Amino acid sequence: MRESKLKPSGSATLTYENKKYDFPVYSGTEGPNVIDIRKLYGEVDVFTYDPGFTSTASCESDITFIDGDKGILLYRGYSIDQLAEHSSFLEVCYLLLHGNLPNKKEMADFDRAITMHTMVHDQLSAFYRGFRRDAHPMAIMCGVVGALSSFYHDSTDINDPRQREIASHRLIAKMPTIAAMAYKYSVGQPFVYPLNSLGYTENFMRMTFSVPAEEYKINPILAKALDTIFILHADHEQNASTSTVRLAGSSGANPFACIAAGIACLWGPAHGGANEAALKMLEEIGTVDRIPEFIKRAKDPNDNFRLMGFGHRVYKNYDPRAKAMQVQCHNVLKEVGHENDELLKVAMELERIALQDDYFVSKKLYPNIDFYSGITLRALGFPVSMFTALFALARTVGWIAQWKEMIEDPHQKIGRPRQIYTGAAQRDYIPISKR
Repeated sequence: MRESKLKPSGSATLTYENKKYDFPVYSGTEGPNVIDIRKLYGEVDVFTYDPGFTSTASCESDITFIDGDKGILLYRGYSIDQLAEHSSFLEVCYLLLHGNLPNKKEMADFDRAITMHTMVHDQLSAFYRGFRRDAHPMAIMCGVVGALSSFYHDSTDINDPRQREIASHRLIAKMPTIAAMAYKYSVGQPFVYPLNSLGYTENFMRMTFSVPAEEYKINPILAKALDTIFILHADHEQNASTSTVRLAGSSGANPFACIAAGIACLWGPAHGGANEAALKMLEEIGTVDRIPEFIKRAKDPNDNFRLMGFGHRVYKNYDPRAKAMQVQCHNVLKEVGHENDELLKVAMELERIALQDDYFVSKKLYPNIDFYSGITLRALGFPVSMFTALFALARTVGWIAQWKEMIEDPHQKIGRPRQIYTGAAQRDYIPISKR
């Protein structure tokens, strides 16, 4: 079991109906202190009201830290920009799961453990044939991942540490295979089996884009870009989908069901679909000369149009992931011969204007990762429908790390938010003949 690392740092006094109540205050490694209100209802007979839980810490975690005001994102203490530049996605997977970067032997063992689980049960191919060809990849992934628990009974006991580890490895390993099969099914091409001699991201690209009629060659620049995208999306603290995974897991649900729940939540356009929306916005603008028109619309309070890919629920500064994503975006477009891509020109000019315009600066509407990732994924050859599926592939390791941490937390309870009831007061039933 995991021990709490919270440190007492004082107390807070609540005055309610002329009575004073003291509650402990704790501090973490980074970030603001927290007031422990677990006994609030029992002692004071009141709840807190926090729609969206924007001021509520639902758990204690040592996985990811975000400082939105300073534009900082850390995985287990390592800055995202260093990991994006120097690490690999599979190494980041190890880091998120185990808390530290691996040595050579640990990395080799982990690499092998993941590689040995990349195949999926052959009967799963029948699941795909049950979907229409135009089914959204996220709809397919929700169904297929949820069905994994019916195939792998030896890794669904959440109370067995070894089974938790096997389930974790299986999910990380099989997600690229499942996503690639979803793509292949949508375009009417045969499924491509994984190749154990390739790395994690290279294997996924081959399963997605190769065809039996010709040999597929890995482009290292494109593979690096996609691997970086995976790193940048691997975890992001207690976002909607991660909170969904934790909430599902708090009931004792098996890990495959929990990850399927996370995929369903990620599918929402306000969460995983943001990069798709940003790309559509750039396409709508079309050319650089039309940018002033859309800037004017974005400032107009009576116009529903808003610039997608700018601003963030958490970051009130420049999204640290956007910097690494911008570098890879340029690398990919140059490699595929689209360095003069009109959408990139629009994006660059839009970014320049927004970073200098008093309206956007005052509202801290800085470019976020979605601003660049949509362009990059399109240049890599992925259709828009696959964007969120790729997000789910990358975020799976974060979901698993968070789920594993939650299971091992001795203080965890089944999630049960409360509410302020504003409906009818208690009343008596009236027979229909008298209504």
